[in-house]
Amino acid sequence: MSFSDRFKNVFEPELLEQIEAKARIVTAKEGDVILEVGQPVRFIPILNTGIIKVARVDESGKEILLYYINANESCVMTFTCCMEQHPSEIRATAESDVEFVAIPIGVMDEWMAKYSTWKSFVMRTIKERINKLLLTIDLLAFQKLDERLVHFLKEKSRITGSTLINLSHEEIAVKMASSREVISRLLKKLENEKKVLLYRNQIKILRDL
Repeated sequence: MSFSDRFKNVFEPELLEQIEAKARIVTAKEGDVILEVGQPVRFIPILNTGIIKVARVDESGKEILLYYINANESCVMTFTCCMEQHPSEIRATAESDVEFVAIPIGVMDEWMAKYSTWKSFVMRTIKERINKLLLTIDLLAFQKLDERLVHFLKEKSRITGSTLINLSHEEIAVKMASSREVISRLLKKLENEKKVLLYRNQIKILRDL
């Protein structure tokens, strides 16, 4: 299905024509870094297929997951950076093979003023992402690591549509800014409680997680 077909009930025809004329299709492989911290933001992505992970990164390279971008969604951090012409403050990584529409940031102000549906899309995206960020803050501030791990596994299952998580203990530890030993211990506890099954570089989520 084309972009125009998928968004015909979201954007007006004139705006869809502008997107078709000015945007370009970009693809990336799983694991590719699409936008790095400190890089200039040159486009606004709207995802066609796949999943993009958006994370904050500290000086040592540790990441904290902020949110995932799924099909038909965009990244609020690119909105805020391009509005203020700031370099990227996040790292965006392809969690799977992805395809997205890259809209040049030069049209942002014009479209915000000209197209009400574009303004609504931007504001709705900002609201949804702020809610996700507040949830992330709540998890970090108020929940124990084992509760955060369960939330991480459930969220990963939700966005992939699968109960099989293809991540090693080390990869989960990096994403959660923890250590492999701690994550392995917590996962083993979940397995003993019959909430997950552990395989080599895979975790099977059971119904009562």
